[in-house]
Amino acid sequence: MRRFEFVEGTSAKFWMAEVQGSTFIVVFGRLGTDGQRKEKEFDNEAGAQREYERKVAEKLREGYQEVSTDAAPAPKGAKGAAAATPKLVLPPRVRGGNPAAEQVTAATEALTALDARVGGRSWKVSLQARGARRALRALGGVDPASHSALGAVFTSLMGKVVAPRGEPRLPLWVALELLSELDAAAFVRTLEQWKRAPAGTPAQAAIGLLSRQAEVLGEPELALRLGSLLGARPRASGDGWEKRWSALRPHVEGHLVSGGSSLPALLRSLEAGGDARLAERLSRLSG
Repeated sequence: MRRFEFVEGTSAKFWMAEVQGSTFIVVFGRLGTDGQRKEKEFDNEAGAQREYERKVAEKLREGYQEVSTDAAPAPKGAKGAAAATPKLVLPPRVRGGNPAAEQVTAATEALTALDARVGGRSWKVSLQARGARRALRALGGVDPASHSALGAVFTSLMGKVVAPRGEPRLPLWVALELLSELDAAAFVRTLEQWKRAPAGTPAQAAIGLLSRQAEVLGEPELALRLGSLLGARPRASGDGWEKRWSALRPHVEGHLVSGGSSLPALLRSLEAGGDARLAERLSRLSG
């Protein structure tokens, strides 16, 4: 089968075609998925060949690029799809680099200020969190554990996500926004910290969901990005959220398919734990 792909903006899809006798066959879908297979019968082989040539020309006009020529039948099943689909490369989340000592100090001070603000007026916490996020971004995706003072205050701050009822608590979405500026190793370590918290904390359902998806994916970077979508701030529900998921989805699906699984299987393994917002976001992932 000849294979064509279209990757632009949030679109990442493939189209494959061949003629077998008087039958025109296509397989198409998102990159990283099995796709759909359709067959169209013609009166003779010449008719099927004309349709094949017409559709190939149409796809080229639409911007598809041919990536391979393969005479084998269309792959079937998750493993076949994985074999036929090139591995997508995630765009960088952080710029990388070696922060200067004064940048690490500034980030430590920003996190310390946020730590002290937790439990106060929500708008003040949000304002302080934006400053802390900017300070972390300037570090270029470091792991806070590699700097003792920074690591200590960061661990203290993450602990307030699972604080018992009645104690100052950092919103989970704020924690995830901070984690999105750091090395994925910080996300893995923070999940373990949260999982050790006593049962009954307000964020328990969401943390259980984040832990489960990270376990199933087995890929920290993807787990952090997907977890950030699931645990995004309460008002994050419009086109911006959908665009982020559309861009991430091919990478999640491709990773799952390469391991013999699928996005539907992942979603079936996740539970919202009675949290209506989490349930709604899980529903969106399958849309």
